[in-house]
Amino acid sequence: MPELRGPVEIVGTGLLGTSIGLACRRAGIEVLLTDTSAEHVRIASGLGAGRPRQEDDRPEVVVVAVPPDHLGEVIAEALRATDAVVTDVGSVKSGPVTFVEGQPRVRRYVGSHPMAGSERSGPLAASASLFDGRPWAITPHSFSDPDAVELVEELVRVCGAVPVWLTPDEHDRAVARTSHVPHLLSSLVAARLADGPENHLALSGQGVRDVTRVAAGDPRLYGQIVSANSDAVLDLLGEVRAELDRVIDAVERGDRGALQSILEQGVAGTQAIPGKHGGPVRPMRSVWVSVPDHPGELARLLADSVASEVNIEDIRIDHDPGRPVGLVELVVEERRAEHLLSSLESRGWATHR
Repeated sequence: MPELRGPVEIVGTGLLGTSIGLACRRAGIEVLLTDTSAEHVRIASGLGAGRPRQEDDRPEVVVVAVPPDHLGEVIAEALRATDAVVTDVGSVKSGPVTFVEGQPRVRRYVGSHPMAGSERSGPLAASASLFDGRPWAITPHSFSDPDAVELVEELVRVCGAVPVWLTPDEHDRAVARTSHVPHLLSSLVAARLADGPENHLALSGQGVRDVTRVAAGDPRLYGQIVSANSDAVLDLLGEVRAELDRVIDAVERGDRGALQSILEQGVAGTQAIPGKHGGPVRPMRSVWVSVPDHPGELARLLADSVASEVNIEDIRIDHDPGRPVGLVELVVEERRAEHLLSSLESRGWATHR
């Protein structure tokens, strides 16, 4: 596999572009920054993600990290303007391939898509560790040069991510299922809250926060993403509509058996999601701990959890609206939950079984 020596040019210094720059700089690779927003370049450069590109710079790899509506034209311009291998981190892969397939240097283009991000956007939300351990799709087209493909794979590994190989069409169907349709459904649930009475919203707990978290993403960006992947999204929305009709029918008829069957399908879906590091799903259990809302208390809880020698798989915090107390959910392997409970209780923590 060819070694990535750099420089790497990042075109688009938002969350993903700046994070890639930070990850490459972490590995000691020179990074050049380009953006239509001089302010974004200034911020990304100030964060240590690279330096502004100069006219005589010659990048080895160009990473296009611009909004979906502009992907094709920016990829094509990068192919015309440089001799570099060109990749992009767009959420949809079939469209850019169609746009650039007639370019004379198209063999140097290899699509990719890191499955990492945040409801936050812009360079200030960036992190060098954003991609660590995360899947990163590599989607070569039928005429991608093998050396170009290997160089993009090396970039993925430099950023700490795990390469996943898909065709462009397979990728678009996969992200419709795992990202785009879930985002739309999250938005529909969140929209039911927008005009909710205050006494209803006072009952909001961690469950509704979990379901609606991604709905806080930039509507303009996600509107572009969904529109660019409309065929795959429409297929799945048709399936969801049919299932929603089943739910409505079961509720109208008071058919608990049908409702249970639908809910069991949901449980099966959660169990189908790959476990930690892509391994098999392990049984998990939540341990709930009351934490005073004072400086240092959460750090003390985590230190006591470390002292118990139990690995914390996930952590969530829910605040009690009526008291200065937070309810912290520690997710651990089921077989280790009782040990953690006993250990924390022996250190004076109020736990909930």
